[in-house]
Amino acid sequence: MSITSYDVVIIGAGISGAMVAYQLAKYDVRVAVVEAGIDVASSSTRANSAIVHAGYDAKEGTLKAKLNVRGCEMMEEIAKQLGVHYSRCGSLVIGFTEQDLKHLKLLMARGEVNGVPNLEIIDGKRLHEMEPRVSPDAKYALWAPSAGIVCPYDLAYALCENAATNGTDFYFEFKASKIDYDGEYYTVMDGKKRVRGKYIVNAAGLFVDEIAGMVGEKLPFDIIPRRGEYMLLDKAERKTASHTIFVTPSEKGKGILISPTVDGNIIVGPNANIVESKMDTSVTEEGLEEIAEGAKIIVPSINLDATITTFAGVRATPTNGDFYIQESNKFKNFIHVAGIESPGLASSPAIGEYVLDILKNCGLELRENEEYIPTRTKDGNCKLFYEMDEKERVEAIKQDQRYAKVVCRCEMVTEGDIVNAIRRPIPAHTIDMVKRRTRAGMGRCQGNYCRARIAELIADEYNIQLTEVKKFASNSNLLLRKTK
Repeated sequence: MSITSYDVVIIGAGISGAMVAYQLAKYDVRVAVVEAGIDVASSSTRANSAIVHAGYDAKEGTLKAKLNVRGCEMMEEIAKQLGVHYSRCGSLVIGFTEQDLKHLKLLMARGEVNGVPNLEIIDGKRLHEMEPRVSPDAKYALWAPSAGIVCPYDLAYALCENAATNGTDFYFEFKASKIDYDGEYYTVMDGKKRVRGKYIVNAAGLFVDEIAGMVGEKLPFDIIPRRGEYMLLDKAERKTASHTIFVTPSEKGKGILISPTVDGNIIVGPNANIVESKMDTSVTEEGLEEIAEGAKIIVPSINLDATITTFAGVRATPTNGDFYIQESNKFKNFIHVAGIESPGLASSPAIGEYVLDILKNCGLELRENEEYIPTRTKDGNCKLFYEMDEKERVEAIKQDQRYAKVVCRCEMVTEGDIVNAIRRPIPAHTIDMVKRRTRAGMGRCQGNYCRARIAELIADEYNIQLTEVKKFASNSNLLLRKTK
């Protein structure tokens, strides 16, 4: 059996693995990314708060604090380069009591030590000028103008598409089950599938401990799966908040937040509950009630009846309380990227940079890729129809009449958008893969109008039967059989 050899194999195509792949794509090295899921961002990256935290929350002197502030600083330029929606909307941590004010001052002092710019404690008058719907009982807020919002899975797609455009190979539905080491190469195996690399980056998220165990290493902490549930409100509620709004944090974490999204919705959540299974993304009635109660503390008038969908994600909470990014203590050239919980998204650009430095120190030779393409795709074309101005829309329709046919009315997604998503460097081949790349099915009707046509387009492009089209994974056929 032939085995493809690489300089670097990255295990995991979540936001951390994606950022490492993006950084390595700038250099003349052979890179592979193996991912257990069917797509990029299949786990925690797919379902989180989408907040680019400013960096005042992480304890002074921690790796988390350092990478959070640096990542927040880098994020806007990376998003711009790759055509990813990003908004530096700023965040507010609101307080109601003198005790809350004391805590906000501690957060501000911590943030200043961490290097967060322009932090400020504001009074209730200014708070309500900035956010008129916030509870009238709120008297103070910590204002962090450097915080932002981004779509986490769109960012991960853009990073991986850029990497693929520049020669990185991706292996999906590749669940590493064994790793052998011969003193030079690590061979990563999934049944009959295998790849090998001189350097391994273990960015497996919730499963970093299990990957470490495959080479006989026990990480110096445990990974605790912690589930967070969310509500997503219709775009009609976008005036609910224009900044990310938290309450003063407790021992359980940052608590329930209300935030706009880059796509114009309002996101509410998460709670934080330890679960037994790392795959437990169930949404519970009790969890939604908890979120609703927390949201009404922030904005009493919030219209939760406008919820168009609910979802949950599981984060990899490390018992050491900090990120763990370093070469293995037992095996050379095996780098762990572990314990990447919040603010992992905000920190991800700096995580990619940090891992690159570790690889250099381990001996990986990094010569610049003279043919490097800095955009998401070779032609830089990643705009959706609804993002185009009038001139761009006319030109798109002139080039391809499918852009004149709207499939998803809620989000103004066209046939051209969907076919382009299917043909991109990391192609969409399920209903949900198309949905996350184009927003088709993410609107008010949640795909009830457009899903059938999306399935037809997938079937046409892949020359398969409609009964073979999947919703999200290998065993999720949308249709069982023809009836007529």
